[in-house]
Amino acid sequence: MIREIKEESKREILRRISVHSHIRGLGLDEKGEPLPVADGLVGQIEARRAAGIVVKMIKEGKLAGRGILFVGPPGVGKTALAIAIARELGTDTPFVMINGAELYSTELKKTEILTRAVRRAIGVRIREIRRVYEGVVKEIKFATASHPLNPYVKIPRAARITLVTKDEEKTLEVDQSIAIQLAQLNVRRGDLISIDADTGDVYKIGRVKGIEKAKYYDVETYKVFEEMPKGKVFKEKEIVRTITLHDIDEYYMAQKRAVTSLFGAVVEEREIDQEIRKTTDETVRKMLSENRATLVPGVLFIDDVHMFDIEAFSYLSRILESEFSPIIIMATNRGITKIRGTDIEAPHGIPLDILDRLLIIPFRPYTPDELREIIKIRASEEEIELSADAMELLVKIAQQRSLRYAVQLMTPAKIVAERRGRSEVRAEDIEDVTKLFIDVSQSIELAKSWESKFLK
Repeated sequence: MIREIKEESKREILRRISVHSHIRGLGLDEKGEPLPVADGLVGQIEARRAAGIVVKMIKEGKLAGRGILFVGPPGVGKTALAIAIARELGTDTPFVMINGAELYSTELKKTEILTRAVRRAIGVRIREIRRVYEGVVKEIKFATASHPLNPYVKIPRAARITLVTKDEEKTLEVDQSIAIQLAQLNVRRGDLISIDADTGDVYKIGRVKGIEKAKYYDVETYKVFEEMPKGKVFKEKEIVRTITLHDIDEYYMAQKRAVTSLFGAVVEEREIDQEIRKTTDETVRKMLSENRATLVPGVLFIDDVHMFDIEAFSYLSRILESEFSPIIIMATNRGITKIRGTDIEAPHGIPLDILDRLLIIPFRPYTPDELREIIKIRASEEEIELSADAMELLVKIAQQRSLRYAVQLMTPAKIVAERRGRSEVRAEDIEDVTKLFIDVSQSIELAKSWESKFLK
C-alpha cells in the first residue's frame, strides 16, 4: 500500500467528482428565501423559492399524489436543483436519476425499469437495538482448514480475536462464518469492528490509532479515529441503517433463486416477480406498524421526460397514486411536441391529465452576472485559475452559445495554458480551444454545409 502521496496527486483524484459536485443544498436563509449565491447554486431565485416550499411540503407529508415538473431551456440548472432538493431532505435520502430514454431496453419491460427506479428511490430507515461486541482489534489469529473443493487452498474454520476499549479487554473465539467475514474484510490489528452477537454479522467501522505494533498509513480505506472508544466491549447498541425497497426485493429474489437451484433448475429471471414485491411491501408495513422502521421517501429525478411514451405516462400516473411512492421530479426542455407513441401534440410532450397533477416550476435564462458566478464556482471546483479577460470571454460565450459549452472549454484551455508555461488561463487560450471544439450551432452549420458528403 502507498505510504505517501504527493499533494498534487491528491488534488488530481479529488478534483472533479461530477458536474454537480459543488451542490450542497438550496441555499436558503432562515425564512426560506434564496440567497443570490449559496450552497453552490446561483440565481434562479423563483425556482429555488418554489423548491424550498416543495421541501417543506415533503417534510410535512403534503405532497402525496403529485409530482414536480421543471420546465426550461437546456443548461439552466434543472438537474442541479433536483440534487439540491435531495440534499436538503437529508444525507440518507435516496436520490435516483434516470433519463427518459432508458426505458427502451431490449432486456426489460418499460414498466420493470420504471418500477425498479421507483423502489430504489424509497428508503426504509431501520432502527434496531442489537447486542454487539464492539472494540479495537488488539490481536487476531485464524485456525485454517482445507477448502472442500480444493485441498490446496486454505480457508478459515475459526478465529480467536481480542477486542479492547479504554475500559475493557475481551477475547472471543468465533466460528467459521464469522472467521470468513473477518478474513474477507481484511480485519487486522488496530481496526475498530462490531460483531452482531445474534446474527454473526461483522462490520468494519474504521481504524483507531494507539494500538501497539499496529501499522497505520497516510492513506486508509476506512475512517481513522484518534482516540480509543470508551465503555464495555459487549453492549446493547442502536443500529440505524437505511436500505431501499429494491434492496429488499433483491434479497427475497436471491432466496428464491437459491431454493430453486436446490432442485437443479437454472433460474435466469431478469425481472422481479410481483409476488416478491408484495412480500417486501408486507414486510415493510409490518415493520412500520411495529415502529421498528420509518419510511424515507427519496427523490426520483426523470430527465428528458418527454421521451416517455403514452404507456409509460399511464404507469407513472399509477405510481403517483400508490402507497409507496417517492418524490417524483421530472424535467424537460421541450415546448409543444408530440406525445411519443401518438400523433397528439401537448405542452412538453406530456399528456394533459398528467400535467394537471404536477406542480410546474419554470426556469429562466441566466443573467450575465449569474453566468459569471457559475463560471467562477466551477473554476474554483476544478482548480482552474482564470484571468479577468478569460472570465469575460467565457461569460460572452455562455450568453451567445451556451453555459455548458463555456464550462466545457475551461479544462482544455487550462491544458493549453500549461503547455505555454502558465498556470493562469487567459483569453487567448479560450479562443484557441474554441477553434478546436465547436458548439451545437456550429455543428448544425457544419452538417448542413457537408450534407452531401455525410452518410445517409
